[in-house]
Amino acid sequence: MSRIGRAPIKLGKGVSVSFEGGLVTAKGPLGTLTQPVQNRNINVEIEGETVLVKRLSEAKEVKAAHGLYRALIQNMATGVEKGFERRLMISGVGWKAVAQGEKIVLSVGFSHPVELVPVKGIKLEVISPTEVAVKGIDKVLVGQFAADIKAVRKPEPYHGYGIRYKEETILRKEGKKAGK
Repeated sequence: MSRIGRAPIKLGKGVSVSFEGGLVTAKGPLGTLTQPVQNRNINVEIEGETVLVKRLSEAKEVKAAHGLYRALIQNMATGVEKGFERRLMISGVGWKAVAQGEKIVLSVGFSHPVELVPVKGIKLEVISPTEVAVKGIDKVLVGQFAADIKAVRKPEPYHGYGIRYKEETILRKEGKKAGK
C-alpha cells in the first residue's frame, strides 16, 4: 500500500467529512470545501473522528491516486479548521506593496503599478510595504495565487531583487570581475 495513502486522517475540533456519490465534503469553522473523487477504485470511509482512504485495485494508476486523494482530503480537513497562509517578501530599491480595499498594488520597478485582485476564497494582507500574506482555506488556491504574485517579478540572482517566498533562499551569483 501507499505509505501516504494508508495513513489515517485525524479530524480536528468542529471538522466533519462526508463522502457521497464520489464527492468528499469537509465542513469546519472556517468554511466548506468539496473534492470529487474521480477514480472509482478509491473508497473513503469515515469512522468517527478518523477518515480512511482505501483502494479497491492494485493497478499502478490506482496506487498513485490513493496517496493523492488522501493528501487532498487531509489538506481539506486542515484548511477548514486552521486555514493556510503563504508569505511573500519584496526586495528592491523603492519596491513596495499597498493594499487598496480587497486588491493589492505592487510597485516593483515597472513603468506602471501592477494591480492584483484576489480570486474567491483568497484574502490578501499587506503586513508591511515589503511583506504580503496570502490566506485562505484551500491550499491549492493559496499556493497558486502566491505563485502568481511571485511571477510578477521573479527574483534575480545578482542582487536578489524580486518577489520571493519568505522561507525561500535566493542563490546569489558572483558579479563580473574588473579585468586589467
